[in-house]
Amino acid sequence: MPQRGQGPDFIEALARGLDVLRCFSPEQPQLSLSQVAQAAGLARPTARRVLLTLEELGYVRASGGAHMLTPRVLELGMAYVGSLGLWDMARPHMERLVEQTGESSSMAQLDGSDIVYVARVAVPKLIALRVDIGTRFPAMVTSQGKVLLAALPPEAALKVLAEPSRSGLPEIGRMPDSRVLEILAAVREQGWALADEELAPGVRSISVGVTDGEGVVRASMNVTVHAQQTSIEKLVNEYLPLLQNAARETGADWARWQSRPVKTLNTAPRP
Repeated sequence: MPQRGQGPDFIEALARGLDVLRCFSPEQPQLSLSQVAQAAGLARPTARRVLLTLEELGYVRASGGAHMLTPRVLELGMAYVGSLGLWDMARPHMERLVEQTGESSSMAQLDGSDIVYVARVAVPKLIALRVDIGTRFPAMVTSQGKVLLAALPPEAALKVLAEPSRSGLPEIGRMPDSRVLEILAAVREQGWALADEELAPGVRSISVGVTDGEGVVRASMNVTVHAQQTSIEKLVNEYLPLLQNAARETGADWARWQSRPVKTLNTAPRP
């Protein structure tokens, strides 16, 4: 169970509801009451009340003693993505990139020591890992994570990496801080990052940052290939320029979207 907040305004009931939602996964799409209680670290009566509340709100449904999420939970994540304009801005550029390379492309953002996928255009190729919107991976073993970490001040990057991963993958030994900073400094200098079968055998990817209207790296975009089919040389010499162009155009569209005039409604009551 995630570490609890300590502030006086912390709402325990809300935290419990989120704990229950996070229990479900592609590997465990259906859970019994006992399984939910165990996974969320809750007493059975508490887990039951939370599930009934989520069911009444439309986020969970029950059938034959099993509980499962409903598509309504997508509203929670898509509201975040939509508020940034990320997907709308990135989609045409990512689709063009995939057409040019014949390989899958994704966008991710940093959340603690993990990356979280926020957009993806895939091609039907056999890759060792399944990736969907919302998928988490430890940042430091991914090209996207390296780009995002390199955009942080060194002390901030180390602090972020000290947080436990919530990806659900087996823990791996953390490399020395000096080596981490060396890798991130190289990524920062060259402006892109490579991950060569670090996350999983056969998975090779290259990533660059996507900036917002203020020039701050807010996301990363990648091209993922099968290591036995595409060499590092091809990835860097042929795909990287295309990727950089797609990220640059996405960032430009994003900047224009952020600078749009926003009309606010005057909701003050009339005298």
